[in-house]
Amino acid sequence: MKTNTIFTGAATALITPLNENGVDYPKMRELLEWQIAEGISALVICGTSGEGSTLSDDEHRSVLAFCKGVVGDRVPLIAGTGSNDTAYAISLTKFACEIGYDAMLVVTPYYNKATQNGLVKMFTAIADASTKPIILYNVPSRTGVNIEPATYAKLAEHPMIAAIKEANSNIAKIVETMALCGDKLDLYSGNDDQIVPLMACGGKGVISVLSNVLPKKTQEMCDKYFAGDVKGAFAMQADMFDLIKALFCEVNPIPVKAAMAAMGYCEDYVRLPLTVMEDAHKEVLLRCMREQGIDV
Repeated sequence: MKTNTIFTGAATALITPLNENGVDYPKMRELLEWQIAEGISALVICGTSGEGSTLSDDEHRSVLAFCKGVVGDRVPLIAGTGSNDTAYAISLTKFACEIGYDAMLVVTPYYNKATQNGLVKMFTAIADASTKPIILYNVPSRTGVNIEPATYAKLAEHPMIAAIKEANSNIAKIVETMALCGDKLDLYSGNDDQIVPLMACGGKGVISVLSNVLPKKTQEMCDKYFAGDVKGAFAMQADMFDLIKALFCEVNPIPVKAAMAAMGYCEDYVRLPLTVMEDAHKEVLLRCMREQGIDV
């Protein structure tokens, strides 16, 4: 019986409020408190949506420490500690473990990519160095490498590898993975347009961009599903589809930063090579937000 489930429901892949001077910590505190008040199940800090790839090492560690100080033990905290430099990923993982994070989110190596054997060796090295559970993050559209089901089956044997955030959009591969891994790996959707379908594949919920903007509704959708109201959960998935589409019409986190800025939680600022959202796309995004009852 699996005993190291990190959370069930919705975890927000939280943005990092930035401006030209660096991290806006007062806005970060405000954002953390709002997410918790809205009932979110967990928070992911310094992931893709948190622009972890363009934070300096000092900023990355400082943001992780700050968020732990604010949140404490109120909800599980998951640290984005992945890198295409395995030694650096190990260093960040050890740091996050030391300051009390509940789990790590470790992405596949980008640019240098890897063979499937390389993925096994890399993730094993990071998991060996961790005292907390690891969530493997598979997002081939961004990294150029995919974790195959047989590779997941090998990695599932490691006691510290607990779950996967799956964003490969291939439902057949996900079904194959779950058939091979049984209850050894928890599954979280990494795509907001597939939350309910992946829960139907045995998933425990989602690590979400959408829940930056609609934490309560995203959590409610998961709660409905797990309470047996599959039809109601799917109705919410369908109702939010236009907003989800708008949140991914440009590279994440460009649209969600624009959305959160419109809500007053950050400046509309992203670090190069990202640029702010195009005006025509932003008009669509704001309209979709208003349709969901968001005052922008």
